[in-house]
Amino acid sequence: MAANPASVGSRTSVRVVVIGDPGTGKSSLIVSVATETFPENVPDVLPPTRLPADYYPDRVPTTIIDTSSSPENKSKLISECQMADAIVLTYACDRPSTLDRLSTYWLPELRRLEVKVPVIVVGCKLDLRDEQQVSLEQVMSPIMQQFREIETCIECSSLRQIQVPEVFYYAQKAVLHPTAPLFDQETQSLKPRCVRALKRIFILCDHDRDGALSDAELNDFQVRCFNAPLQPTEIVGVKRVVQEKMPEGVNEHGLTLTGFLFLHALFIEKGRLETTWTVLRKFGYDDDIKLRDDLLPLTFKRAPDQSVELTNEAVEFLKGVFFMFDIDNDGALRPAELEDLFSTAPESPWSEPPYKDAAEKNVLGGLSLEGFLSEWALMTLLDPAGSLANLIYIGYTGDAASAFHITRKRRLDRKRQQSQRNVLQCFVFGPKNAGKSALLNTLVERTFSEKYTPTTRERFAANIVELPGGVKKTLVMREVPEDEVQTMLSNKESLATCDIAVFVHDSSDENSWTKAKDLLMQVASHGENTGFEVPCLIVSAKDDLDPYPLAIQDSTRVSQDMGIETPIPVSFKLRDFNNVFRRIITAAQHPHMSIPETEAGRNRKHYHRLVNRSLMLVSVGAAVAVVGLAAYRVYAARKNK
Repeated sequence: MAANPASVGSRTSVRVVVIGDPGTGKSSLIVSVATETFPENVPDVLPPTRLPADYYPDRVPTTIIDTSSSPENKSKLISECQMADAIVLTYACDRPSTLDRLSTYWLPELRRLEVKVPVIVVGCKLDLRDEQQVSLEQVMSPIMQQFREIETCIECSSLRQIQVPEVFYYAQKAVLHPTAPLFDQETQSLKPRCVRALKRIFILCDHDRDGALSDAELNDFQVRCFNAPLQPTEIVGVKRVVQEKMPEGVNEHGLTLTGFLFLHALFIEKGRLETTWTVLRKFGYDDDIKLRDDLLPLTFKRAPDQSVELTNEAVEFLKGVFFMFDIDNDGALRPAELEDLFSTAPESPWSEPPYKDAAEKNVLGGLSLEGFLSEWALMTLLDPAGSLANLIYIGYTGDAASAFHITRKRRLDRKRQQSQRNVLQCFVFGPKNAGKSALLNTLVERTFSEKYTPTTRERFAANIVELPGGVKKTLVMREVPEDEVQTMLSNKESLATCDIAVFVHDSSDENSWTKAKDLLMQVASHGENTGFEVPCLIVSAKDDLDPYPLAIQDSTRVSQDMGIETPIPVSFKLRDFNNVFRRIITAAQHPHMSIPETEAGRNRKHYHRLVNRSLMLVSVGAAVAVVGLAAYRVYAARKNK
C-alpha cells in the first residue's frame, strides 16, 4: 500500500522556528535550504524565509523563522516559539558543549514555556564532525527517551549541501502527519483512538462482512485512498509480510483486522506516517482523529424552547444495533458488549457524566434496551451534534437529516394546549435531603438507599415510561442542586428547555417544605418574567415518616392558590410511587393546565386586563364620536340642500 502525495487535512501553511546556541549554524541552514548555496556572510538574524508550496510533495508552503539566542532578544524568542508549528533545534557537530545544552537548557526551557509542538534536533556542520565520535543514534537515544517531544534527529552540512532539504521536510512532515495522535512511543503501539478509527474504516471496507478484506476489497481500499490499484503481486506481498510477522493477520478470506492494524503500526514504525494519515483523512478524520465538522452537516438551528429528538428511522436503526451486539441474547448490553458497540467511536460516549449511570441497568451492570434508547434520547437532547457523530461512528449510513427531528416551540405547545414531544425534560428542584436523588434513582429502577449523599452538581436520569393505552414517552429528569438554583435562574432562558418542573420536599420536615415553597415561587416568578412559564408539580416525599401537619396543610393551600395539582405523596423506601412518573408526563403533555400563578403575576394580568378594557372603551367612544360627526355632516348637508 504505497502512498501517493497525502491529504494534509486543513493545513494551508506550516511555520517552523529555528532555535539553538549562537554559532551552531541556524542562519546558514536557512539560507542553504532557500538558495541551495552556502552563504559567505549572513546577518545575525534572517527575516522570515518562505519555501513555496511545490518545494515538498505535500504542496504546503513553509515559513522558516530565524531567532537570536542573546539575552536581550529572549522575549522575541519566546514569542516565536509559542507561535511555532514545529521547532528545529540546532547544535554544532564540532562542539559537544552545544549538544549537552539540548538536554540541560533548550528542551527543559521549551517544556517550561509549554511549547507542545514536534521538535526536530539537527546537528549542523557535519563536515566538521570528528570521525571518531559515536554515532548519532548512540548520542541521541537517551535524550529522545527523556524528551518524547523530539520527533526525529538528523545531521546536515550547509557547506556541502548534505541533508539540508531533509531537515525542513521532516519538520513539515511532523506537522502535517503528526506522530502523537497515532502512536504511543512509550509502549510502541497504536493509540486507542487510532485503533478505533482504523477498525471503523476496516468494517466500512469489509463489504461482505466476513471479518476480512479480500483481494478485491483490498484493491477497492487502495483505489479509494491512493487513487491507484494494487497489482496481484503487490497484494500477495502485503499478505506475506503480515503472515510472517503475525500469522493471525491473514486467514482464508483475506487480511483480518489484526493484520490491518499491524500494517499501519509497521508503516508508522518505518516513518511512513503519511500513509496512515492519508487513509484516516480519506475517511473524514481530522488531526484529533474525530470526524471533520463538514461531515456533520446538521447545524440544529432552533429556538431556545425547541429541542432535538431522534426519528423513528434512527430509533429502529439503534434497536438493530442493540440486538446485534447483545451477543448472549440476555436483553441487555453488558459493559464489554457496550464497549464493543462503541469500539469504532473515538471513545465510549457514556463513560462520564452526565450519561454515566443515567439509565436503567440490571444487576450485572447490563444496559437494557429501554436504558439504551434512553441514553440516546438524553444525548440527543443535550448534545445533538455529538449524537449525530456517534450514530455515524457506529455505522448509520442514512441521511443525517432523516435521523433527527426539531420539536415545536414550547410556547406554541401552551397555546395549542398539547405537547407533541416524545422526550420530555423535567427539572427537579428541592432543598437538601428532600428526596430529589431518590426520585431520579426510582426512575431508573435503582435500589433505594438509606444513606444520604448530597448532590453537588447537576445530575440526569432517563427512562421510558408507558402511559395508559400503551403510549410510551421518554422522561429525562434533571436534578438541580439547591445551591445552583440562583446561578441557573440568572440566565433568562434557563427554563426554556424545561417541559415541567417538580418540587420535592420532605413531608415530615416543616423547614424542607418552606425551602421548597420558596424555590417554587422563584421558578414561577422567573417564568412569568421571562415568558418561559412551565407546568409545576409538588412531590411530598418520605410519606412513610410521620407527616408534619402544617406542612401538608400549607402545601395543599399553596397548590390551590397557584392553580396547580395538589401535592403527590410518595414513599421511595416503601416503593409507593403513586404513579408519579405518569402524572409528571401527563402534566407535561398538557402544559397550559399546571402553570403556577404568583400574586405578582395575577396583579400584572389584572392590570393588563384593566388597561385593555380602558383602551377598548376609549376606542368605542372614539368610534361613536366619529359616527356621530359623520351623521351630523350628512344632516347639515341635507338641510343646506
